[in-house]
Amino acid sequence: MIFQKENTTRTRENDIYVFILMKIIFFGTPEFAIPSLKKLIEAGFNIAAVVTTPDEPTGRKGTLTPPPVKIFAEKNGLMFSQPTLLSDDRFFEEFKGLEPDVCIVVAYGKLIPKRYLEVPKYGFINIHPSLLPKYRGPSPIQSAILNGDSATGVSIMIIDEKMDHGPILKQIEYVISKDGYFYDTQKELADIGANLLLETLPEYLNGKIIPRKQNDGQATYVGMLDRHHGRIDWAKSAESIYNQVRALSLNPGTWTTLNGKTLNIFRPEMFELASYDKIIREKNRLLIRASNNYISPTVLQLEGKKILPIKDFLNGLGDDNIIIA
Repeated sequence: MIFQKENTTRTRENDIYVFILMKIIFFGTPEFAIPSLKKLIEAGFNIAAVVTTPDEPTGRKGTLTPPPVKIFAEKNGLMFSQPTLLSDDRFFEEFKGLEPDVCIVVAYGKLIPKRYLEVPKYGFINIHPSLLPKYRGPSPIQSAILNGDSATGVSIMIIDEKMDHGPILKQIEYVISKDGYFYDTQKELADIGANLLLETLPEYLNGKIIPRKQNDGQATYVGMLDRHHGRIDWAKSAESIYNQVRALSLNPGTWTTLNGKTLNIFRPEMFELASYDKIIREKNRLLIRASNNYISPTVLQLEGKKILPIKDFLNGLGDDNIIIA
């Protein structure tokens, strides 16, 4: 779907567009982006259009499913487009024809080509859920939890040609709960980022913020996390495995094998016991030895089966021997 032209009148005040009437094009895809888009609308900003990714097949039947931002845009009567490639010349001309003053990017999922960056007067502003230059890349929240960090944050930055490299406008720190899982942490950071954007954008548009260059010497990079990152290595510490489940159990999943079948592990607890047995099976508890202490999953899912609490899971196993690998 290509944009339909919208008639919008600009006004000037001392040769500067009144920011509340500036044309904004919003780029975003997942649930994480919605709080920011919603805040902009509620504050009265002019969302000229929304750009999101194409519908994708999901589930066993491969049903085409729209991204959350598309669903939100449709419900709120926003003009939107779902280009397969930003290199599409026709889409670029439509984008340019909207004459955006500034573009906001929140978890869009694709790099923005240089020619797009040159169109809006105030550039492309991005919300990145880390304290840049730490954790540049697509998995900053999961990486912070995976590494056992006690804090992370949100950065509002200007996009340039390199990934998460542009100058910083504002940052805010966020303390990660010791028991915080990715889903909950992501939701909180999405809300924090939306509020910080609403605070930062008017100040930036009014020239009250001087962008601050990132220290490239302190930059760290994280890539996409896939199924193999979720494989549990029981030779690691219990703390490391616990953090792995907190970070990855939702997506791409944390797993091991039980008697040769894939076993997904959710919501583990850690225990210190004076034992070196690999497996300790009790009536309502299963303890698996890590390098130092024990991990006790409270919710599990065996390959081809439903997700079950540990009590029901163990009842279903009967007296079978348990071999974890």
